[in-house]
Amino acid sequence: MNAKDIVRLTPYLRRYARALTGSQAQGDDFVRATLESLSDGRRELDAGLPLKTALYKAFHATWRRSLNGHSIDAPGHTADRRLLKLTPEHRTALLLVMTEGFSLREVSQVLDLPLEQTTDRYTAAEQAIEDQLATNVLIVEDEPIVALDLDRLVRGLGHTVVGVAATRAEALALTEGRNLGLILADVRLADGSSGLDVASDILRTFDIPVIFITAFPERLLTGEKREPAFLVTKPFQDAAVRALIGQALFFHEPQAARD
Repeated sequence: MNAKDIVRLTPYLRRYARALTGSQAQGDDFVRATLESLSDGRRELDAGLPLKTALYKAFHATWRRSLNGHSIDAPGHTADRRLLKLTPEHRTALLLVMTEGFSLREVSQVLDLPLEQTTDRYTAAEQAIEDQLATNVLIVEDEPIVALDLDRLVRGLGHTVVGVAATRAEALALTEGRNLGLILADVRLADGSSGLDVASDILRTFDIPVIFITAFPERLLTGEKREPAFLVTKPFQDAAVRALIGQALFFHEPQAARD
């Protein structure tokens, strides 16, 4: 086992785990458990696979055991009913392709499933995301071309863009009198402020999910402090943003429903 290469891949495994579970804490716990099992010899990497594929396969085995044969989709969850029809591993297939860049054949190796079954799961999850209920989205991005790409992508998914902000002040102004359902926020903005701070300000009023966008994901995937559950890496692929929008809306449960 090449420990140095595993350390290099760990931030990206955290990114995947957080997106899959909808939680930084839960995702990071699964990653930690996977690495500990590899370190103490309770689990071994599949020597017949490339390291990244083998590492994600080991993670998936750890995560799958936690399900104990039960779906993580609890009755009464506020997500779109069509998404609730999917098993957790349907979403796994989608995220491995869209956010982690695996081919379907590699995904079948990670999931330890036949390629045909993996493809079916991926297709079903992709269709469910395309069919999700529309919401109002605020884009906080200071690069005009990136902002246009996000605007096009969000509208193409059937959502409404309530506005595009390049600074903290613009973002807060756009929230006034609005009914928001999702924030897409760059981490570094034109006025020197942080998208993390902008989101924190907005979340004092709105109980909605946030997806952060950054060119330096490793800085927000250390597992050492409170960090985003949903993170898109620049330059991003449209498919990755689509997948994370679906995941963020799927997992978000308003505080009122949690109380």
